[in-house]
Amino acid sequence: MKRPTRKSLILSALAVILMVAILASAFPTSPVLSTSAQTSSSSDYIKWVDFDVTYEAMEDAMQLDIKTHEEEYPLHWIEMLAYLGARYGGDFSKYKSADLDRLAETLSGGQTMEELTKDMKYYSYYLEAYTAVLGQFVGTYQIQTPSEGSDELVWQEKYGLKAFSPIAKTFPFQHFDDFGASRSYGFSRPHVGHDLMAATGTPVIAIESGTVEVMGWNQYGGWRIGIRSFDKKRYYYYAHLRKDRPFHADLYEGKVVKAGDVIGYVGRTGYSAKENVNNISTSHLHVGMELIFDESQKECNSEIWIDLYAITRLLQKNQSAVTRVAETKEFYRTYDFQEPQLVQ
Repeated sequence: MKRPTRKSLILSALAVILMVAILASAFPTSPVLSTSAQTSSSSDYIKWVDFDVTYEAMEDAMQLDIKTHEEEYPLHWIEMLAYLGARYGGDFSKYKSADLDRLAETLSGGQTMEELTKDMKYYSYYLEAYTAVLGQFVGTYQIQTPSEGSDELVWQEKYGLKAFSPIAKTFPFQHFDDFGASRSYGFSRPHVGHDLMAATGTPVIAIESGTVEVMGWNQYGGWRIGIRSFDKKRYYYYAHLRKDRPFHADLYEGKVVKAGDVIGYVGRTGYSAKENVNNISTSHLHVGMELIFDESQKECNSEIWIDLYAITRLLQKNQSAVTRVAETKEFYRTYDFQEPQLVQ
């Protein structure tokens, strides 16, 4: 038998690798988890998330959570979404409200989620992934409200959606699902955020409470702000802010901001290595959410950014009213806000 040459062995190996890659892409079988050889720590962590939950599914599950939170068997919206995610293989184009209603009825009857999911292979993955996205969106909070018959503001405790729309109340904007669209400045790449078209100077609102990790110039995002959630799972990126006065006067790196605070103003800066340049043709806010399961993911070639279109639609249910101070021309939130994470 003729002995194979080194060249033929290499070609054969490459053919096998190519075939494996093709089969893997054609037949995905499970969520992507890292292995210990791929991580910088001793434990595994989630390596990729495709957040495909629709607005309708989030809205339905959230309302069930709010409605039952004081009942004997309260329903938890993220657990229910994770159950459906495991059932649908993450594909929420299959979502039917009847599926959620049946699940809610079973849980309200006293059966536990642990019992229902004991044989669901990927439920724990979807629970961790969806908790990373939505974990602090619903809960108990306090907010100021006008007192009936007077101008006095009183504190009210509520339970419900406590994350805010990134655009202030009464300020118009337009948006569509543009996640993954191509971008060419600097290099060809997909769009990993969500654009909200609004007039220059429109107040930008902190979606969630957290700590300002970065603010300044980036040649792609122009004037931008990065805010990290308290649980460290979400990094919010607000970009293309206004020329000359992009940030709220009270903002600084390291500051703790409250959900609903004014943090900056819409503009069209960016696409320039030179600071304070308007190279974006249309005024808009670019907002992104990066998921972080391990600090090695914070700045790397495999960052996890998710589609925020459906989430932005959900957040329109909770908009922050703002008031302009004539002397400084700065906007401030009209009604103060408090939640357990902010109470020391």
